[in-house]
Amino acid sequence: MSGDADRLLLARFDPSRRELLAGVAAFSAATLLPVRSGLAEEAVDRRHGLSVFGDLKYPQGFGSFDYVDPSAPKDGRISFTAPSWAYNQNPQTFNSFNTFILKGDAPPRMELCFDTLMVRALDEPDAVYGLVAESVEVSADGNAYTFNLRPEARFHDESPLTADDVAFSLMTLKEKGHPSIRQVLREMDEARVEGPHRVTLVFSGRQSRKVPLIATGMPIFSKVYYTRYDFEQTTLTPPLSSGPYKVGRHEVGRYVEYERVASWWGADLPVSRGHYNFSQVRLEFFRDRQVDFEAFKKGVTTFREEFTSRTWATEYNFPAVADGRVKREEIPDGRPSGGQGWFLNTRRSKFSDPRIRQALGLAFDFEWTNASLFFGAYKRTQSFFQNSPMIAEGTPDAAELELLEPWRGKVPEAVFGPAIVPPVSDGTGQDRSMLREADRLLREAGCRRDGARLLLPDGQPLAFEIMSNTTSFERVTLPYINNLERLGIAANFRVVDPAQYQARINDYDYDVVSRRFALPATLGEEIRQYWGSEAADTPGSSNLSGIRDAAVDALVGKILAATTREQMTVAARALDRVLRAGYYWVPHWYKAVHTVAMWDIFGRPATPPEHGFAPEAHWWFDRESAERIGVQ
Repeated sequence: MSGDADRLLLARFDPSRRELLAGVAAFSAATLLPVRSGLAEEAVDRRHGLSVFGDLKYPQGFGSFDYVDPSAPKDGRISFTAPSWAYNQNPQTFNSFNTFILKGDAPPRMELCFDTLMVRALDEPDAVYGLVAESVEVSADGNAYTFNLRPEARFHDESPLTADDVAFSLMTLKEKGHPSIRQVLREMDEARVEGPHRVTLVFSGRQSRKVPLIATGMPIFSKVYYTRYDFEQTTLTPPLSSGPYKVGRHEVGRYVEYERVASWWGADLPVSRGHYNFSQVRLEFFRDRQVDFEAFKKGVTTFREEFTSRTWATEYNFPAVADGRVKREEIPDGRPSGGQGWFLNTRRSKFSDPRIRQALGLAFDFEWTNASLFFGAYKRTQSFFQNSPMIAEGTPDAAELELLEPWRGKVPEAVFGPAIVPPVSDGTGQDRSMLREADRLLREAGCRRDGARLLLPDGQPLAFEIMSNTTSFERVTLPYINNLERLGIAANFRVVDPAQYQARINDYDYDVVSRRFALPATLGEEIRQYWGSEAADTPGSSNLSGIRDAAVDALVGKILAATTREQMTVAARALDRVLRAGYYWVPHWYKAVHTVAMWDIFGRPATPPEHGFAPEAHWWFDRESAERIGVQ
């Protein structure tokens, strides 16, 4: 979430429900059946689960995922500070329960209320298995996907969940949903009802391998409900839903409680056993980080992922830690760390020259920041694919060069040399050699000094604003601004209220903004949102820097067309080289662990899944421990 002190982490607790854009497509082994979709009759595969490159860990009839305890008790509550992950969710407040449109600020975790066709297995890179969909058939050309629905699926008012609801939901999201969703579903031509429990999705043939089944993670709405309510309007009326939780008590801008639905129809399915064990999931909203931390110390919140290294190193010394009521732990994070940094809005002419952007990066002294502010907790982010096999290293190999050579002369020549990495400073906070190189690049770009000011080639001062929605990042930003001032650049740090911040992000109304995004192990259509030219002009997309580059678009296409993981990885490394040579951001830092603190009231499986971190979905309330330490 943009503005969180160190990592600005988009916390992802339950990717099985929340990563609507994550790894879904292709299939594994099964039986051939005739298609009954109205298309030309042809052989189809019938599957219980899907994966992009065809491999599945779990066979037909499996009992539960290996990373859950199917006998976990259903009891108690987990409470934590509201994290944000995507779309219009705001970690500091909320004013709507409509989380799938651009308007308004919705509370995180609304996805817990909605069923989907299939859900993620978090111990596989991208596999999904059936929830509402008992099975799925795919046509030989890969353009028609027919889902056979479980007839027992129900909404919370006990009305049946049918193919009409699935078709309505997907077409509504395609036409009226958040722009990020609309772009992902643009190659879905039709959602056609074949019967009460059978629905076919027809795609254009231009989709990537992952796109056709991204729909399996999209929420299913009640068609009847939305004949009474306008889907495109913000509302504080909790919607009719069908998932393991429903909206309970709430107070706008302060808290929201999700109540477990005891009669949830899907509770005993293989994909659900051992999940959703808390009777209540409560999210607290705080606008001040210190108030947030004090709430945890008092037990108002019971689980906390700490993103501020100073707090982690120096402030967990309160009585509950000393006497063992609060536990601290670093849990390995096997997912790609993605990219975090200050993103430079190239839609603004002042950032149009890559030499200027490179110079701005040279003014940030990570080594001093890490030692002086972060207690040495982090490593420098170098890549958009950090902590994954997709990171570019050294010089391009033969496979990468095959993809890059057509763009020689159209991309920076540095793309064909060693992968660009941020410089290592002398740790003083004012590395003179780095600042001299920055000054050289600025003059080469046509900038000139006018006294203490640096003027752009058009004679205007180079000045910009670094926007945030919290003061907690100020301690990192101000030293950076001081170094920029030495170069004659007038930068300032501005904090705006959460609603204004989100609106300006959606409209790209900023100079520089901090953000962290995380990528799945299998790349899909979401990468168009981060780097695609079309997304640069789409309100609410994640292309914060406004990247418009034909080579980037082409390499994104290569990734999405990959038929093997190796092909995807090679194309991602090539793309990484081009992005890094564009200097679209000032990269920050990362660490491949979750630093978590929790009141000692939870039970959890022995081994966390490699591809997800989902305490509220997989952990459980330990009543005996809670009574021992006096927590209800």
